[in-house]
Parts: sequence; C-alpha cells; structure tokens
Amino acid sequence: MSDERLAAAIAHWGNRFTAGGVEPADFEKVTSSIERWEQWCEAWSAMAAEHEALGRKALAEGRTRSAGEHLAQAATYFHFSQFVFLDDLEQAAAAQKSATRCLDDALEHLDPPGRKDVVHFEGARLTGILRLPGRGAAPFPTVLLIPGLDSTKAEFRRVEQSFLDRGVATFSFDGPGQGESRSEILMRADWEGPGGAALDHLAQLPEVDAERLGVWGVSLGGYYAPRLASVDRRVKACIALAGPFTFGEHNWNELPDLTRAAVRHFSGAASEDEARRFALTLSLEGRAKDITCPLLVVFGKQDRLIPWEDATRLAAEASGPVDLLLFDEGNHGCTNIAYRHRPYAADWMAAKLKAAGPA
Repeated sequence: MSDERLAAAIAHWGNRFTAGGVEPADFEKVTSSIERWEQWCEAWSAMAAEHEALGRKALAEGRTRSAGEHLAQAATYFHFSQFVFLDDLEQAAAAQKSATRCLDDALEHLDPPGRKDVVHFEGARLTGILRLPGRGAAPFPTVLLIPGLDSTKAEFRRVEQSFLDRGVATFSFDGPGQGESRSEILMRADWEGPGGAALDHLAQLPEVDAERLGVWGVSLGGYYAPRLASVDRRVKACIALAGPFTFGEHNWNELPDLTRAAVRHFSGAASEDEARRFALTLSLEGRAKDITCPLLVVFGKQDRLIPWEDATRLAAEASGPVDLLLFDEGNHGCTNIAYRHRPYAADWMAAKLKAAGPA
C-alpha cells in the first residue's frame, strides 16, 4: 500500500473501529476496496448507508428494536467515515450530519432508550445523549462520557452499555470541537468550562442523582476528565483512559500526520507551529494535585500516540485515592484488549458511585 495516510489509518485504528462496534468483516471490506486516503470518507459512508437502509426498512415494517440497532450502527460508520478526514470538508460535514440523523432516529428504539439533550455554553449548543438503566429507580448515579480529539458520542454504544448494565446512567457528550459541536465552538484546554456546564445540566435533571456524578474520558478525553475533576468537586469518581499529561510535549513530531492535522483544524490553529503550541496547553501540570476524588488511570504500554509514562505521572501526582491499570500489550485506548479494562472500569465506577446494579 503506497498511500502512507491510508496505511497509517488502517494500522492505527483497526482495533478501535471493531472495539467501537464496527463489524470486522465490514472493516476488511471497506479498507481492502480503497487505495488512497482520499477515498476513505466515500467508502465508509457507502457502507454506513447500507446499515441505514436496513434500519429504515425495519422501521417501516415495525421492527423497532432492529431499527435501533441498524441505525445506531450506521451512525458509528458515518462517524468513522469523517473522524479525521479533512481533505474534503463538505464531504466530512455531510457524513457528520448523517451520523447525527441516524443516531437521533435510533435513540428511542435502543434498549434502554436514549434522549438527546442540549447543554448551553458560551452561546454554543452542545449536545449529549442521556440513557438510563433499564432497571432500578431514579435518581440514578450518572457518568459523563467524554470523547477525545476525533471521537464523538456516536462511538460510545458499547461503552454506555457496560455502565448501564451496572445501574449507572450515561451522558455521552460532544464538547467543544467534537461531533455535532464542531460547527459551534472550537476545542479548548479549559474543560472545566464545558464539562461544568454538562454537570450543571445533569444536576437539574430529576432522573439524575446530583450527589453521585462521575466522569470517564478516552484519549484526549482522558485529559479532559481529570482536568474537570481537578476543579469541580461534584465529580465523585474519575476514569482517565489513555489520556495525555501534557499533549505532544515529548512526541509532537512523531504523532501521525492525521492526528496533527486534526489538532490544527479542530483548534482553529493557523499553522503547524500554532497547533503544537495549542497542544501544549492541554496539560495537567500543576493541576493533577487538585484531583481529590477516586481516580482510575488506564493505559497501554504499546500506545503509539501518548507516552505511557504520562499515566504513571498522573497517578503519582493526584492527591486522592488512585488505581492504575497499566497493560504491557495495550495500544492507544487499549482497544485491542477492551475486554480487559471495560468491565473492570464499569465495576469500579459503579462501586464508587454506589450504584444499585449487580456488583
């Protein structure tokens, strides 16, 4: 394969796609059918459209559970078609709109169902998906799920389910520069702002127990979550999965071209150098010590995006009780061993928030 960007995308993200719900056969079918990165969005959108068509047919026939499954799957595929695709912004925007459409239409048919809520922050409309456990009584302990640089709430169905099965409600949230919010507001370092607005929203919902709020973040969200926890004492437990301590401090030039381009685009940086300077503001320097709630840090030593030493530094500098899961074989986000950390993390959060689900 001569296209370096395409080869890097396949090598770096294959496990992430399948861990996020993409069928392995679909991944193989799409990636083997294209030869250039420029074909990525179109090919994945075509595969997404097949799943959407199955969902629309199921809806027309009254098979609502199947409709929800197909449409949620289509949303995931549309998301992955554009997650770091910056060659054709109109094409990427169309794919993002399709992901939103499919997820919106799937929500009421999921088990348990979901509801889209709007969080207002600095004039922007940020959206999140609230899902409540299928058993138990409200108000529920609730975890705020935070995406990373290129992930969105459309990627979180399996993550949500792990918490829901244990009696913890989920709120998957597109913050600044993420998913639906990209057209509203640029990404930012001071995540106590938008994260605090999301907690404000959750705290006033009758279905949510405002005294039992947790946060979970993956990749750059693994920075956003502890950053929020370092400031907002409403956070009673925090999980940081594959997050940087200071993004790009030691390896900016070694990051994949697609990742550096995404930082530049989603931050609004005018140049590569400005993007790097922005990345360095994504830092827990002087802040990790202010994390006093229980903290679970999950990381893989084979991470090619973020040095694993960032995890040990966060664990060492936080002031509250800390658990560290450091996997020798784990890649970025530990997507190649999701079975090793997802159940444990969900159990951990349920215990910290005193959920009523099975232990």
